[in-house]
Amino acid sequence: MEKKSRILIVGATGNLGFELAKASLQASHPTFALVRDSAFSDLLKSRKLQTLSDQGASLLKGSLQEKTRLLEAIKQVDVVICAVSSKQVLDQKLLIEAIKQAGCIKRFIPSEFGLDPYKTRISGLDNNFYGRKAEIRRLVEAKGIPHTYICCNFFTSYLLPSIVQPGLKTPPIDEVTIFGDGNVKGVFMKESDVAAFTISAVDDPRTLNKAVHLRPQGNVYSMNELVELWEGKIGKKLKKIYVPEEELLKKIKETPYPDNMDMVFIYCAFVKGDQTYFEIESPDGDHKNFEIKHFFGVEASVLHPDVKYSTVAAYLIMFRRIKLSSRPLSYLIQQV
Repeated sequence: MEKKSRILIVGATGNLGFELAKASLQASHPTFALVRDSAFSDLLKSRKLQTLSDQGASLLKGSLQEKTRLLEAIKQVDVVICAVSSKQVLDQKLLIEAIKQAGCIKRFIPSEFGLDPYKTRISGLDNNFYGRKAEIRRLVEAKGIPHTYICCNFFTSYLLPSIVQPGLKTPPIDEVTIFGDGNVKGVFMKESDVAAFTISAVDDPRTLNKAVHLRPQGNVYSMNELVELWEGKIGKKLKKIYVPEEELLKKIKETPYPDNMDMVFIYCAFVKGDQTYFEIESPDGDHKNFEIKHFFGVEASVLHPDVKYSTVAAYLIMFRRIKLSSRPLSYLIQQV
């Protein structure tokens, strides 16, 4: 049996980082978590760390600002996965320096976990949200560090609970706003499924130095399709209010940052189509449509069909249970 890579998770107390660490342990990888000293005094974070430790993870003290500790941690592993928040994306620069200096890492997965920053077409609207991620990519590639980028698009916990309605936390039951013509498709993935696909990519030679896109069947929907699916779940037709592209752009520009970011992401995915407008190459490089000249990355569910994932339809069924349960919405979301 081939030896499993030793994996270091940076950001293991975050929502995705915790799922990544659990998935790594479940897949029998020797798993390490880089943990700031302050995390041990935070009740929620300390509980997560205890859970990981009980399951066999090794906790290493350090942060993205401490190069000495970063080097000590990196030299113990083969793979580094960073899952820090978008606000900390540029803090990965010292981590990249340490990886280059250590010289032992066979795969680095930086903190992206959204749509592909090289494919966005909303320049000037996102307050450099995607620009910062692209900057980290360029640095990784300039340093010659073996890498894999995980492009999972939207998490199911974001926008899907409201059927893509800015400002709402639960699905509409009377009327719904649809942006653009409603036919452009976006992608939603549950965090634990993203983690499972990420860990599956770690030792896969087909994902080396490539972007891995998560675009499985059952998770790719337009706004019109989402609304129709939701109407089927509640047995009721909703009043539909269509907001054209020009009106949405006007609202984005008139709304101050960061309050406009939900609308920016909606515009990016469901009007511009930045999650789905490009083709993804097949694993064997045998493309069905030879008229399309440019293919990007690989698709995770095609590479690893054995990895199970929650579909959008299954997720929306959860909302039908809300009225039948006294459990809070946050609990129900975690069960789907």
